[in-house]
Amino acid sequence: MSHAAPTHNYYLPQPAAYPIVGSTALLLMTVGAAMWFNGYAFGPWSVLAGAAIMVYMMALWFGKVISESEGGLYTDRVDLSYRWSMSWFIFSEVMFFAGFFGALFYARTLSVPDLSSIDNKLLWPDFAASWPTSGPYFTDPFTPMAAWGVPALNTCLLLTSGVTLTIAHWALKENKRGLLNFWLFATICLGVLFLGFQAFEYSHAYSELNLKLTTGIYGTTFYMLTGFHGFHVTVGTIMLICIWVRCLKGHFKPDHHFAFEGVAWYWHFVDVVWLMLFVVVYWL
Repeated sequence: MSHAAPTHNYYLPQPAAYPIVGSTALLLMTVGAAMWFNGYAFGPWSVLAGAAIMVYMMALWFGKVISESEGGLYTDRVDLSYRWSMSWFIFSEVMFFAGFFGALFYARTLSVPDLSSIDNKLLWPDFAASWPTSGPYFTDPFTPMAAWGVPALNTCLLLTSGVTLTIAHWALKENKRGLLNFWLFATICLGVLFLGFQAFEYSHAYSELNLKLTTGIYGTTFYMLTGFHGFHVTVGTIMLICIWVRCLKGHFKPDHHFAFEGVAWYWHFVDVVWLMLFVVVYWL
């Protein structure tokens, strides 16, 4: 984190209720989303309540960690544990997206060809094994999302954000605070622009392309992959804003700033996932 004390003692904070509160918020959001999708009126309110509790909990927890870090309580061993924790967290995110990419691969290379095989021609004689497809059940026509439009623009935005974040990291290591604050703010702006264009893309898909979450296997995989990525960009942007505010307050040192590095790791991971999404979901 910001200030590591020159000792090998490991700081242990007092027990806190933050994990329990956060788990309760996640439960409210998950149950609320399930009820919302099934038409229950209290579903959206449950999601809203869970989100509010989560934001409140994170504000308290982040504030506590920042105060401990700035108070010099975190040693080199604590710093190392944060690095391992962030590494395993990103690895879990890799496995998360690997599951969705695996589902897309299975549908495109195994399920769709099997549905049009000779054995299934009696069931679906008019179904052709081509991608994109909605499957044999969804009959309304739809238009797949083109790669060379908003998706290509968003790709440029995210790649540029990776560059600006790297420049900000270099500025921090060189103790150039003005450049650090400017380039980190530019990274945040690029992330917000990405989310704005993705919202426009979704609106265009629903209103003009008839491409919805219910549009068979293509609509399901498209929105699950791009939607969860958009959620990760949202989380990453919030993390960047927190780090930027800390930079404005003079936190972090050129030789000790893992909070900044951890957010940078996460953002670069989001960039890589988007590149894979652009190639596999939009282009191919």
